[in-house]
Amino acid sequence: MPIATVNPANGETLTSFDALGPEETERRLATADSAFRAYRTTGFDTRARLLNRAADLLDEDQEEIARTMTTEMGKPVKAARAEAAKCAKAMRWYAANAERLLADEDPADADVRDAGASRAYVRYRPLGVVLAVMPWNFPLWQVVRFAAPALMAGNVGLLKHASNVPQTALYLEDLFRRAGFPEGCFQTLLVGSKAIEAILRDPRVAAATLTGSEPAGRSVASIAGDEVKKTVMELGGSDPYVVLPSADIGKAAATAVTARVQNNGQSCIAAKRFIVHTDVYDAFAERFTEGMRALTVGDPARESTDIGPLASERGRADLEELVDDAVRRGATALCGGARPEGLGGGLDAGWFYTPTVLSGITPEMRIHREETFGPVATLYRAADLDEAVALANDTPFGLSSNVWTQDTDEMDRCVRDLEAGGVFFNGMTASHPALPFGGVKRSGYGRELSGHGIREFCNATTVWYGA
Repeated sequence: MPIATVNPANGETLTSFDALGPEETERRLATADSAFRAYRTTGFDTRARLLNRAADLLDEDQEEIARTMTTEMGKPVKAARAEAAKCAKAMRWYAANAERLLADEDPADADVRDAGASRAYVRYRPLGVVLAVMPWNFPLWQVVRFAAPALMAGNVGLLKHASNVPQTALYLEDLFRRAGFPEGCFQTLLVGSKAIEAILRDPRVAAATLTGSEPAGRSVASIAGDEVKKTVMELGGSDPYVVLPSADIGKAAATAVTARVQNNGQSCIAAKRFIVHTDVYDAFAERFTEGMRALTVGDPARESTDIGPLASERGRADLEELVDDAVRRGATALCGGARPEGLGGGLDAGWFYTPTVLSGITPEMRIHREETFGPVATLYRAADLDEAVALANDTPFGLSSNVWTQDTDEMDRCVRDLEAGGVFFNGMTASHPALPFGGVKRSGYGRELSGHGIREFCNATTVWYGA
């Protein structure tokens, strides 16, 4: 993929960039290594001051960077503004909480004595240069949720962003520089995917974090494993959205629409498989389909637009293949199932897809197993909670899950049995700085955000003093 801004609303290439050559890549690696040696000794108060300044600048830049994200990957501009605001919030949260999250940990006095020590504790120390390989779907948030805790822990970052969001990637480097972070603390590497291996194998790079596809995760994790380097992987998701008889069906259906089409349906944590108890299936399906059909598809730069284009032509083609395969094998499109027509204004050349609801899904269909990255929902009918849980777990992914019920016994059962990194009741999955984020199975490993996230790239150092 070329490093370029291509407007997905009309397919127009707006600007392109040359990839960094070996000499410039080496210079940036050396700068990062040098920056870490000094930055690691700074105090939390200094880091917090710099990160709060970055948050203030991001607030000032909100409209500009929102429109850049919309132009580069097609998210509705109102969603892009919300993404920028969320990033500033996360920066401030880590600035306020990092020192507490990384405070020395003291074992019980009896354990210290039993270890033959006069004193013992655990101190969290930064690892070094962390390579971040990030996707295009949340081009600001995916990076900030790594960068904010990493920088507050004393690490420095190298960003290899997706090739279709180069202007957002460059903005991030500029943001941290304007905030006053020392040179080399956060750098963007405009390089292609083939350059990742050499960078990750460089001894000056201590660890890596990746958010993206399962194949990309396998590749980076295998390289890092060969080099015995720490990684965090946040990969795909095919999150279940379970609706049981005690649920508020109207609220569950309305929330389901947002849960499915957030970010034009291109979100790992978007609900994708809607598993509904047979007693409320018809009522839910009717309201959910009505809500999906009512969404406005169009220019993402307009305030009234609900659904913009998919980020790439290949992404739309992949989605179409999954839908076509399902319909060919017997699924029914309750709405959508095709490209929209007559958008006008040059948008007919863009990579749009109509919000779609498919029913009658069977295991033979590709869509039953593969992640749908776009505004396409699959509906399942479950006879009881046992079948609902079995369907929810019948996926290679395990990022998050959503359950609608007022029954506390059902809630306890779902917390115990759903194979996912999160269980959200009577609402939709969302990330927050104070809560750990990540998955199980092929959705990856490790956690971002919260204290778990900031400690992923720290050396938990045992400090022991003899009696």
